[in-house]
Amino acid sequence: MNTCASAPEPASPLSVDAARAFLEQAGRAQALPVESVALDDALGRVLAEDLIVERPVPPFANSAMDGFALHGSDLPAAGERRLRIVGTRLAGAAATIPVQPGECLRIMTGAPLPEGADSVVIKENVRVEDGHAIIGAGERPGANVRPAGEDFRSGERALGRGQRLGPAHLGVCASLGRSTLAVVRRPRVVLLTTGDEVVMPGQVPSAAQIHNSNAYSVGALLRQAGVERGAHRHVADDARALRAALEAAAAEADLVLTCGGVSAGEADLLPAVVADLGTVDFWKVRMKPGMPFLSGRIGPARICALPGNPVSTFATFLVLVLPFLDALQGATSTVVLPAHARLAAPLRKRHDRTEFLRATVAPRADGTLEAVALDRQGSGMLRGVAEANALVRIEADQHELAAGTAVPVLIFTLSGSLSP
Repeated sequence: MNTCASAPEPASPLSVDAARAFLEQAGRAQALPVESVALDDALGRVLAEDLIVERPVPPFANSAMDGFALHGSDLPAAGERRLRIVGTRLAGAAATIPVQPGECLRIMTGAPLPEGADSVVIKENVRVEDGHAIIGAGERPGANVRPAGEDFRSGERALGRGQRLGPAHLGVCASLGRSTLAVVRRPRVVLLTTGDEVVMPGQVPSAAQIHNSNAYSVGALLRQAGVERGAHRHVADDARALRAALEAAAAEADLVLTCGGVSAGEADLLPAVVADLGTVDFWKVRMKPGMPFLSGRIGPARICALPGNPVSTFATFLVLVLPFLDALQGATSTVVLPAHARLAAPLRKRHDRTEFLRATVAPRADGTLEAVALDRQGSGMLRGVAEANALVRIEADQHELAAGTAVPVLIFTLSGSLSP
């Protein structure tokens, strides 16, 4: 094994909130450029413009149901009323026949309301005889009409910059007539996993090796976060090889993400190599799992070095890396849902770090969320993450928590469900 300069002595570990705030500020300072994409390609992207409504949605008053358009004043208070049917209007038809008192127009859902009409009676409530509509008492004036601008008014902001675009947002953009959108360029991320003790799936491990799970779990987290991901590379515990891999990754990425080799063991080369190539902003965070987390820079690229234990890697990505990626894109919404839930059972913590426990979160009968911490909490046990759908946050100064205590949770729903 080749060696390099000794690792920098870490200052006092940062709190979770201080580390997150630093990374969010770093992301904002490293803001990515804007590009134009087709609406079909905008899912998961972060909007870089305010969408102002130019034409009301809907642009005209229209029928909300299949039925008969008429004057509300013609509706009977008692008994029945006969109205002459003067025509039919289909959705999409531009021509119209005005409706006079004592008349009605057969109308389909989405068709513009004819001149003079202000109400629609659904067809199921109308009897047709000899070219007349027979309408009984109990109908409400103004019913079943969608007014112009009911969804969005002209001049209104429909979506704001920073919105991460989901399926419904793309529908809104389409309803405004937008075929292209200004969005933030996807972050370019290179993932490096390290260590002589891991081999890729498909390879036969020795008696002292395990398979590389981080390459796939972190790779999936990056895809979910909407990044443009470079090729994954695995690097042996060799200082020269690690240096070359970091230099190459930093030359092409906005973020270099590493897994393993960041603690204080003999084979943990990353802190020293990063300090030699660039700067280390902080090393170690008061959290469990995931204390040996490093943030620094190599040239223009940010480097976030995650621990190698799979659960530590997972937790530090959600708690620290994802906020950086959101800030880098100017996102005001995240792919992970922060919420609060009540503990199903009491919890005890002996240390003074902020802890993130794998848990299942589901709604209770009263509509509140309940968190059940899993029994398997070891930092090397991916099974606990696979069975969870959330991380429960226990603050550094909390040691005894009673059942029913409300705690912050990060709901990621990668495998679990919020179904009761």
